[in-house]
Amino acid sequence: MMDQSTTARKRIVFCDFDGTITINDNIIAIIKHFNPEGWERIAERTIATEITIQDGVGQLFRLLPSSLRDEVISYGVGNVVIRDGFAEFLAYCKEQDIAFYVTSGGIDFFVYPTLEPFDIPRDHIYCNSSDFTGENIEIVWPHPCDEHCDNQCGMCKTTIMRRFPREQYERIIIGDSVTDFEGAKLADTVYSRSHLTVKCRELGLAHTEYETFHDIIAAMAKDERKETT
Repeated sequence: MMDQSTTARKRIVFCDFDGTITINDNIIAIIKHFNPEGWERIAERTIATEITIQDGVGQLFRLLPSSLRDEVISYGVGNVVIRDGFAEFLAYCKEQDIAFYVTSGGIDFFVYPTLEPFDIPRDHIYCNSSDFTGENIEIVWPHPCDEHCDNQCGMCKTTIMRRFPREQYERIIIGDSVTDFEGAKLADTVYSRSHLTVKCRELGLAHTEYETFHDIIAAMAKDERKETT
């Protein structure tokens, strides 16, 4: 039986995009496809946290000329593969009155078109922006870190989560990457795969593993049955 303070809180999902809603990592896929000179070293340094995500992603896209705009957008959108069960999970959240937000380190030119068929309100989608007006592509960062984070995340997931305080919300995070780990520390419930699972294991953070959104629906439904018994 859950205590009253927990039952009073509204459930809210913060869901990653690349590698979570989608099967693939679209940023790396785009850069790899256009293959500008020097991108591998920047990617390696970013993954190894030698440079921040904001710095690394900014550098990667700066390698591409803005003249490739149409090709970059076309490839970015066309390359996306949605993880099985996503539409059903959105329907489940709606049915259960669970608020759903996308918290993505991805870029607007592929995030918004990909999610458009799913009728997610635009103000429930947090991602980075793009600027093709200069000689090279620039990434714009409309959701920077607040005073509680100095990681230069670019799109700071923990900053978004802190806008929904624990006293009022039961915070659920779904992710796959080390970029989701700080958010996982703030969450009441963590659904993980890939690198996020490894990080959770390393630090003993409670988590439930998934491969499809059907797995998450099943886990949530199981928890709900426990709560009512």
